Amino acid sequence: MSKIQHSEHGAKFVKGAAILSITGIIAKVFGAFFRIPLNNWIGAAGMSYYGVAYPIYSFFLIIATAGLPVAISKMVSERVAIGDYINAHRVYKVSLHIMFAIGVFGFIVCYFGADIIAAHSKNPGGAASLRAIAPALLTAPIVASFRGYSQGQQQMMPTGASEVIEQLMRVFAGLGLAYMFLSSSRDLTKAAAGATFGASAGSIAALILLLVVYIVGGKERKLHFQKSIHKDESTKSIFSQLLKIAVPITIGSAILPFMMIVDLWLVMRRLQATGWTHHQSKQLYGLISGFCDPLIGFPQVFTIAVAVSLVPAISSAFVREDMVGLHKNIQTGIKTSMIISFPCMIGLIALARPILFLLYPGQPEDSALAVPTLQVLSLGIVCLSILRTFSSVLQGIGKPAIPVVNLSIGVICKFIITYILVGIPAFNINGAAAGNVAAYGITAILNYRAMHKLTGTNINIVGTFVKPAVAALVMGAGAHGSYVLIYKLLGSNSLATLAAMIIAVFIYVAAVFVTKCLGPEEILMMPKGEKLLRLTNKFHLTNNSK
Repeated sequence: MSKIQHSEHGAKFVKGAAILSITGIIAKVFGAFFRIPLNNWIGAAGMSYYGVAYPIYSFFLIIATAGLPVAISKMVSERVAIGDYINAHRVYKVSLHIMFAIGVFGFIVCYFGADIIAAHSKNPGGAASLRAIAPALLTAPIVASFRGYSQGQQQMMPTGASEVIEQLMRVFAGLGLAYMFLSSSRDLTKAAAGATFGASAGSIAALILLLVVYIVGGKERKLHFQKSIHKDESTKSIFSQLLKIAVPITIGSAILPFMMIVDLWLVMRRLQATGWTHHQSKQLYGLISGFCDPLIGFPQVFTIAVAVSLVPAISSAFVREDMVGLHKNIQTGIKTSMIISFPCMIGLIALARPILFLLYPGQPEDSALAVPTLQVLSLGIVCLSILRTFSSVLQGIGKPAIPVVNLSIGVICKFIITYILVGIPAFNINGAAAGNVAAYGITAILNYRAMHKLTGTNINIVGTFVKPAVAALVMGAGAHGSYVLIYKLLGSNSLATLAAMIIAVFIYVAAVFVTKCLGPEEILMMPKGEKLLRLTNKFHLTNNSK
């Protein structure tokens, strides 16, 4: 394959990651618009009814949307890569049957078992919320199947657009119904159910959009079928392959939520064993779960987008035995992740205090306590990005069980480190944060070793890690200095923080080019890449080394 073709494949992968990143940010913003007013309207009591439905919803959602879309994406991309469009479509059709079965089961459990589940949770008022969210359990798996099929063809726009529509409808329908029920009856159970139905409305809207996309693409599919190679694949074979890929990934996706549950139990007991009261222990644990986790989760929008886009790109190159393309995709994937995650890590460390005080102005004491915890957790952003990127590579080459085993090893190490450090009074809750970083770091190293052994890909340490890190450190120093100066001039934390963040973006972009992080092929993948390459070459800002 020529350099131009490799560049085109790389550009497609980067474009896909960019689309999912942008739509992911929009979806996150809509999510924030949903939770904040809902909390204010229905309070803790109303949110308790809302909270009955979401653990059940999340459980079925992990089963339906964690592993199977990745499996669909991988299997579709492999068949499309060799021109087998008929069997690529058969993968999608078989997956629909699996997803529909999961959806029907989830709907029956949630709708008809609502009273039993709510009573068992000691919160009978949550039954209405369970019934309201049941339609989402029916439609969400089918939506996931559509998304996996699109991703397998490296078409990320349907996935991104459907995610935005889903969140938009969730906000309007959920908040609209909650407000309507509160205004008419002041009934918190109905208001919570109305808010919960937003998830169902959003999922239905996403399904309608994806159906329209599928119907519109009918002509193109027929043309592909006409020129498709003929290769017999039984439904049983496709079914078993889907499960073989999906089950390990689903188990792996369940490990981190499981880690958080065990972490809560372990950390609370270790804190109390070292002299903290039950109330103090809850407050300290809340620093991670309430203050820091949302901030640490935000950069993952970008790395998850890279990971999702990487699986079909890797699978396509691997099935064609295009080792040059495979190596380039791996290198582009990890470098893209590092260029994104290093500034997120350094930015949160440099501006931890200002950001926390900006987001939680009514809780200055807790915000101050959360600063070192956020800074420690921020160290894990790069490790988590490496972990996710190489997990996608291993999934793409048909080794989905390896990342699961590696993550299990990392989690075991995390529990040991957390147990020891949380028991040291000077560390307290920061010991749990350090345990998280250790888990991600150990898993990232194990995933890298497995990737290198199986693909033979060598990662340029200086270009991939050192240069983005240097650029991010320059940005961090500039961001901190800007904040201090602007705060002295204006006396406003909000204005100083926002201004420092904007300045940091410009500093980082400049530092990326000054340190020559990007080579010609990588610049060509960017919007207006040819013009940008001429400009960077003119000022000697391009990394032209091989």
